[in-house]
Amino acid sequence: MSESRLWRMVFFGLLWWVPALAMAQPPPVESEPADTITLQVVPAQLTLGVGERATLEAVVTDADGTVVDDVTVMFFSRARRGVGVTRAGEVRAYRPGEFTLVAMVPDDPDDASRRPDARVRIEIPVTVPQPPVTDVVFTEVPPKFYIGTRPQLRVDVVDAIGDVRTDVAPVFRTEPPEVASVDPFGFLTLSEPGEVEVAVQVEDVRVTLAIGVEENPVSSLELQASTDRARTGDVVRFTAIAKDARGLAVRGVPVQFGVGGQTAVSIIAAGASAQIAEDGRFVAERSGTYTVVATTGSHSAARTVSIDRRDVRQEVQVIGRGAVLDRHTSDLWVWEGTDGRDYAITGTWGADGHSFVWDVTDPANIEKLHEVQVDARTINDVKVSEDGDVAVLSREGASDRKNGIVLLGVGSPREGVPVLSEYTDQLTGGVHNVFIAGDHVFALSAGRRYDVIEIKDPRSPSRVGRFELDTPGHSIHDVWVSDGIAFSSNWSDGVVAVDVGGGGRGGTPEHPVELGRYAYPSGWNHAAFPYRSQSTGKFYLFAGDESFPYGGYDSSGGGRPSRAAGWIHIIDWSDWDNPREVARYQVPEAGSHNLWVEDDVLYVGYYNGGLRVVDVSGELMGDLYKQGREIAMYLPAEPDGYIANAPFVWGPQPYKGHIFFSDWNTGLWAVKLQERTEPSRIIGEPQ
Repeated sequence: MSESRLWRMVFFGLLWWVPALAMAQPPPVESEPADTITLQVVPAQLTLGVGERATLEAVVTDADGTVVDDVTVMFFSRARRGVGVTRAGEVRAYRPGEFTLVAMVPDDPDDASRRPDARVRIEIPVTVPQPPVTDVVFTEVPPKFYIGTRPQLRVDVVDAIGDVRTDVAPVFRTEPPEVASVDPFGFLTLSEPGEVEVAVQVEDVRVTLAIGVEENPVSSLELQASTDRARTGDVVRFTAIAKDARGLAVRGVPVQFGVGGQTAVSIIAAGASAQIAEDGRFVAERSGTYTVVATTGSHSAARTVSIDRRDVRQEVQVIGRGAVLDRHTSDLWVWEGTDGRDYAITGTWGADGHSFVWDVTDPANIEKLHEVQVDARTINDVKVSEDGDVAVLSREGASDRKNGIVLLGVGSPREGVPVLSEYTDQLTGGVHNVFIAGDHVFALSAGRRYDVIEIKDPRSPSRVGRFELDTPGHSIHDVWVSDGIAFSSNWSDGVVAVDVGGGGRGGTPEHPVELGRYAYPSGWNHAAFPYRSQSTGKFYLFAGDESFPYGGYDSSGGGRPSRAAGWIHIIDWSDWDNPREVARYQVPEAGSHNLWVEDDVLYVGYYNGGLRVVDVSGELMGDLYKQGREIAMYLPAEPDGYIANAPFVWGPQPYKGHIFFSDWNTGLWAVKLQERTEPSRIIGEPQ
C-alpha cells in the first residue's frame, strides 16, 4: 500500500470517528438559573375610553411560585402618544387605537433610562375605542343652487374629544326627493325649483340644512387658461365663466365636476396623468397634450394645454469627506467663523458624547480640528449662532442624568473650542433638538415642550420662557425659528406656529403666543422648514415625516441597514388660521429626515434614499417627485462604513455653492451639482 493511500484512509477514518464520538457523548445538562423569576400583570389587558385611567398591578414570583417583594417592576408604552403609563403602572388613554404597554424587571434597578435592559418582560395590550360622534357640521355650502347642476355638500364629523373623524360615513337624505336627490358622497342632483331639506346622520347625531333650488340662468360657458404651454409640475390656472342670455357673468354657479368626482375639469390625455383642483389649478406629471373640459348643467367648454417635460436633472460630484466610520453621525451645521474661515460641526449618535469640529474652507480637503466630548451618549443636534460665535449641543443619556445643553465657543475653532457653559435645569429628561435664534436657545425638554434659554452671556444662560401644548399625550420632536416665529414639529399634533417676537400677535421669547397649527392623519410630523418662495412670494411650510414601519434604527456596528418611510408635506400657510396642504415630495422606496430650502431648491436627507435635491420654484401642487422636479440624488455607499454600504443620510445644508450633508454610517460629505452642458435625457427616450 502506498504512503499516500494510507494517509487517505486515516483521514477519512477520522472524518467518521470524530462526529461519531460527538454523537456518543451525553448531552450537556442545562441547569436552571438560580434567579429565575416570573412576572404577571393584572389586568393582563385593558380597554379604556379616551381620557380614562387605570392602574396595573405587578406580581413577581420565583421558580417555586413564591412572591418576590424586593424587585423593581417598571412600565413603559410603545406608543406614548396614544396611551401613557408611568413607571409605577398608572395608565391613561389619549387617543383611539390598539396599543401595547410593557412591564419589566430591569437588570439594574437604578437604571433611569427610558428602556433599560430587562431580566424579564411581558406585554399588556390596550384597546382604546373610538369616542362617540357628538356633532356634524356643514362646511363650504354653495351660495346658490341651480337646476341641472350637481354641487357637493361637505360635512365635518366631530367626536367627543373634538377630533374630525374620517372613518365614519355620513348618510344623506333629501326631502322632497323630486326637487333634489343626493348620493352617498353628498353630491346633489337638482331637478326642480323649490325648497329642499338635506339631512345628514352619523351614529346618533342628525343635522339638517334648508336650501332653495332656483332656475338655472346660464346660457353659455367659457373656459380660460393662464397659458397654453407649460412644463410638468407647473401650475396652470383654468377659469370657467358662466354667462346668462345677456352675456353677463353669473356668479355662484357651481361647475359640474368630472374626474374623481371632486374636480372642476375632466382630463383627457392618453398615457399621461394630471390633476386639477376645484378652483381650476391644473398640474401634469407627464408631458403631453391635455384637453380640459368644464361643465355646468347642459353647458360645457373645453381648452387644450401642451405640457413639456421638466428638464432639471443634474449630476452630483463628490468634492470632499470627513469620514466617521467607528460610530454613528447625527446632525451637522456649517458656518463662517469670526476668523473668516469656514467650519462644520457634527454630532454622534448612541456613542460616547463626541462632537467633531471640521475646517471646511477647502471642501476638497476637509480637516478635523477637534473632538469635543461631553457627558452624553448622543449628541443628536448641533446648531451655531448667526454670528458664528457660539455652538449649542443637545445631550441625551448623560451618566448623571442631567442632560441639558452645552454651549461652545466656536468663533475661531483653529485656536480652540472651549466649553463656555452647560444648562441642565429642568432638562434632565434629555434634549433631542435645539435651535439658536438671536440671543436665545430653544431646547426641547423630554420630548414634551421647548424651553427658551437666554444666552446673551453664553457663560451664564438662564431660562426665560417655554411653550407646551395642552393636548392629551402631546409630544414634540423639533423646533425651527425664523423671523420671530417658532415652528415646532409635534408628531400627531402636527406643526405648530408660535409668535416669539415676529408674528404680530404680541409674542416674545418670554411669552410665546400660538399663531396656528396644522396636523395630518399619519401623525409622523418630525421636522419643519419655513420658506417664502422667491418666485411667487407664497409662504410655504415644508413639513417632514419620520417613520420606521419596517423596524427601527439598528445602532450596532456591522448591523443591518435601516429603512424608513414618510415624505415632505408642503403647506401653504399664507393665512395662520387656514393652512392648506397643497403638495408633497414622496420618494416611494425611502423615508425623509431633515431638510433645508434655499433659493427655490429643497434639500432633503432621505435616510436610505440618500441626498435628494428638488426644484420647488413656482406655485406648488401635487406630487413633486412624479412631476420630475427632482434635480439630483446621491447615495453615499461606503464598504468601510459603520454599517457597510448602507446609505442613511441624516441632514443636508447648502453652503457657498456646495452641499454638505451628514450620513449616519459614514460621517460628513461635501458634494456639488455639476453644471449641465446639454439637456438631460431620460433612459428610453428617443435619441
